[in-house]
Amino acid sequence: MQSFTDKAAVGHFINGRVVPSESTRTQPVYNPATGAIARTLHLGDASDVDAAVAGAKQAFPAWSNTPPIRRARVMLRFLELMNKHRDELAAIITAEHGKVFSDAQGEVSRGIDVIEFACGIPQLLKGDYTEQVSTGIDNWTMRQALGVVAGITPFNFPCMVPCWMFPVAIAAGNAFILKPSERDPSAALFMARLLKEAGLPDGIFSVVQGDKVVVDALLEHPDVKAISFVGSTPIANYIYETGARNGKRVQALGGAKNHMVVMPDADIDQTIDALVGAGYGSAGERCMAISVAVLVGDVADKIIPKLAERARTLVIKNGMDADAEMGPIVTRQALERIEGYIALGVEEGASLLVDGRGIKVPGHEEGFFTGGTLFDHVTPEMRIYKEEIFGPVLACVRVKDFTEAIDLINAHEFGNGVALYTRDGHVAREFGRRIEVGMVGINVPIPVPMAWHGFGGWKRSLFGDTHAYGEEGVRFYTRQKSIMQRWPESTEKGAEFAMPTSK
Repeated sequence: MQSFTDKAAVGHFINGRVVPSESTRTQPVYNPATGAIARTLHLGDASDVDAAVAGAKQAFPAWSNTPPIRRARVMLRFLELMNKHRDELAAIITAEHGKVFSDAQGEVSRGIDVIEFACGIPQLLKGDYTEQVSTGIDNWTMRQALGVVAGITPFNFPCMVPCWMFPVAIAAGNAFILKPSERDPSAALFMARLLKEAGLPDGIFSVVQGDKVVVDALLEHPDVKAISFVGSTPIANYIYETGARNGKRVQALGGAKNHMVVMPDADIDQTIDALVGAGYGSAGERCMAISVAVLVGDVADKIIPKLAERARTLVIKNGMDADAEMGPIVTRQALERIEGYIALGVEEGASLLVDGRGIKVPGHEEGFFTGGTLFDHVTPEMRIYKEEIFGPVLACVRVKDFTEAIDLINAHEFGNGVALYTRDGHVAREFGRRIEVGMVGINVPIPVPMAWHGFGGWKRSLFGDTHAYGEEGVRFYTRQKSIMQRWPESTEKGAEFAMPTSK
């Protein structure tokens, strides 16, 4: 199995083997801790998508006709292999993404949770049955696989987010094509090899590396029946509109600006721990990261000094160092964009309490590092409040009461995740009822649902009707068929022109 330190070119995985692209376009893959080029990625084109779809379409009939319990057993063998190789996969993630190794291990574990859920899919594929729905007629429903489906996934979770998609899709009987991020493509190939080792038939899981060329080819291909996407809101909107225009089922998860409301009665030390971990963990490159602290009443004066001290003392190093709390940013372009937002916040008049710009890590001077940044006195009119920065930048907004906090969050265009810290049960209950956000944490900073519940936001954080994984995922990757059946006692009754009724 190719090591994450192998400098060989990164290609596609089609019909059970790694293949080079017919395209001549390439792109470097960096080690963000050193700033050095680690590998060269071959960017695919429409011909690569055609090859993957052709193989998937050919393999689909036999796989969809395989009994669900046998499909689940393949997924169970894959689960065993993922558990066996979890640290190797986590190291691949850290090498290309930059997140600290323990965080990468956690990502793999959350992906494994969904694989484990998919092993129980036979129970979720059962239909409903009604005997004697009309005279001599029985009616039942069943759920059947769609065919060839595809996933387009982001750089920030190169294992977990694909695992939100393909285990459920494949266990349900579909063939799946993954287009991973071109910034950290190797985790996808690693999982493809494990699926093959687990006994998955060739063609049922493919990886096509690439950029917008590959995305558009998937969106336009007539044999791709559904598209799953996780990424920024502008691209999610594009994926949803283009996919729908081409007659595809689409779920497109977009951006976020996750708030944490801190009430005056909150435990201060617990809240600071939560803000530091959720705001600066994974260098803020999480769709569920807390990027806005909404401080109610006088709690700001209690929290801000301690929060600033914690931000200044973050341990920022190569993610493979055991004591690292925050690693590098994924690319130099992303680093420049994040630090550009910090400069913008200063121009807009926010109080810059901790400036993470310009940090240098000894021995990694060319790495893509920035420190934790903290702003106070941020207002809703500022771009650093309205826009997704996707970096370790925490903005503090002061409000006078609970109602103002609710109104502030509900007015934001994003509605992905939110948290509340309080000791008041009534406040917590009202928050859960009134907040217009898809995932809510009460004294939980990053409320990512477990595998059997499903993940998804509201408003411009989700385009489509279903959330990712869980039973919502099963419904997305299958379609219902209703069958009415009658066995007449005699064929001498003649034609019937009336709608069947229950009489």
